[in-house]
Amino acid sequence: MAVHFYDAAYDLEKALRNSDEYSRLRGLYDQVNADESAKRMFDNFRNVQLQLQQKQMSGEEITQEEVEQAQKTVALVQQHELISQLMEAEQRMSMLIGELNKIIMKPLEELYGSQQ
Repeated sequence: MAVHFYDAAYDLEKALRNSDEYSRLRGLYDQVNADESAKRMFDNFRNVQLQLQQKQMSGEEITQEEVEQAQKTVALVQQHELISQLMEAEQRMSMLIGELNKIIMKPLEELYGSQQ
């Protein structure tokens, strides 16, 4: 029985890889990486993001200076057309995966959500 779950999961992975959303994301990611300036800017943005997430997850307080630096970094990358398009494509893919997760979790939500 469990094998069917894995088969379905691999089918879903294949469907995601073959989707227009993923193709667009992959293409934009490749374009950003091919542009040295865009890649450097995007990598810096990702590093700032990861550092703040790590601090937050470890319970450390994020300073006002770090918030301001992050805001400047976001503003900078959003001005770069290619990176901005990549971020939009990432957001669409994230929303799609979130919707799929809701569908997958529906049986558990129905099971536990009905007990009030």
